[in-house]
Amino acid sequence: MESPWDELILSFSRTSMFPFFDIAHYLVSVMALKREPGAVTVACKNPLSSWFTAMLRCFGGGILSCILLAEPPLRFLANNTNILLASSIWYIIFFCPSDLVCQAYSFQPVQLLAAGMKEVTRTWKIVGGVTHANSYYKNGWLVMIAIGWARGAGGSIITTFEQLIKGTWKREADDWLKMSYPSKITLLGSVMFTFQHTKHLAISKHNLMFFYTIFIVATKVAMMLTQTSIVPFAPFEDALGRVLFGSQQLSSSSAKKSETKFNGTGSSTSKPTAEASDNLQKKHSKTE
Repeated sequence: MESPWDELILSFSRTSMFPFFDIAHYLVSVMALKREPGAVTVACKNPLSSWFTAMLRCFGGGILSCILLAEPPLRFLANNTNILLASSIWYIIFFCPSDLVCQAYSFQPVQLLAAGMKEVTRTWKIVGGVTHANSYYKNGWLVMIAIGWARGAGGSIITTFEQLIKGTWKREADDWLKMSYPSKITLLGSVMFTFQHTKHLAISKHNLMFFYTIFIVATKVAMMLTQTSIVPFAPFEDALGRVLFGSQQLSSSSAKKSETKFNGTGSSTSKPTAEASDNLQKKHSKTE
């Protein structure tokens, strides 16, 4: 007989994301789009472009995973219910009278609740991506990690192509070049769920889903309350970077120091010559 704790965790792992958790995911994604400069103007002048961008943010993870697995990237359009739900949220956010939805979303408890529910959907997407990749590649753990990561954090990456088309892409804001916190935490979760799926991690799937979800929800809420973007496992990244790449960092820092010293000596020697040339010009001007 299972304990009440096991029954609670098992029922949690079987929770359906539709409709409430999906609504929270669409709400946070579209609100992030509306906060971008010029998004409201684009929605008024070109609603189709704004709607397409919103759909990329809402279903970008599924689109990217389909592309990586050579599946039709527009397969997400087959789910008419989710498309209508996401489109309705996009419409009321951009075109609601008196901007009532945005005013209600401005309250911090509402933002915390929506962000926490969105993080719950991240876990389900990672698990779905890992399981879906395993159906194509049995125990291909690299593929499973890639698809789980793409399914959970692909929304912010797939929009890069949309930004390239619009001409608003910025290199410093690209998740391919500089991974953000959602990309990092999703990659970590994809690795853990892949190892659990391939029996390399001695923990049940529903237990891992529960503890991973609690961790990412608590971390997200704490970051929003403290208004900080510091990643909680940044010290571990720094320690690992020093262990694996410390020698390279030391050599680069020493090279920079030598360059600064060389530039400093060169500039100090050039100053007297410049002053001497100025004195000679003054003497010639006086004699003339």
